[in-house]
Amino acid sequence: MQPLSPAEIRESFVNATQGEIERIPLPGLHEVIWGDREYLGWRDAQAHQRGYLVHWVSDRPVGIVLRSSDFALRAGISAMCSLCRITQPSGQVSLFSAPRAGQAGRDGNTVGTYICDDLACSHMIRVLPPPHPMQIPREELLAQRSTSLLERVQAFTADVMKTA
Repeated sequence: MQPLSPAEIRESFVNATQGEIERIPLPGLHEVIWGDREYLGWRDAQAHQRGYLVHWVSDRPVGIVLRSSDFALRAGISAMCSLCRITQPSGQVSLFSAPRAGQAGRDGNTVGTYICDDLACSHMIRVLPPPHPMQIPREELLAQRSTSLLERVQAFTADVMKTA
């Protein structure tokens, strides 16, 4: 992922009002290892149900505001994140919804999907299984996971940006 400045992050949000954008708490960008990310995702420390996701689409960043559900999945089962496709304990995956961009979002239309609760899919795909002779090379596996994650993130944000 290409690095982002605070101004680029704030300007990227497609489904929030200007007032909401001004109040978004930004993550510690000095700690981000940009080369190990397909997108920048973080939760709001003051309002934990809020989350934010920013990624590059062609030559511009696109950001969306997310809200996690009040309801948790049943304990003791596994759940799969729809972005990274990693199966985890149910408490580590949440249903997130995002208001659609434009008038549709102001009218209450949303798009939802199950995502890693900490929005750390970029980290999850880098946890690779131990090497095995029948497995594709680790570098190729990581490249496939990275490409697939980015495709699913782009599809989700494209759905959020649909106005009709």
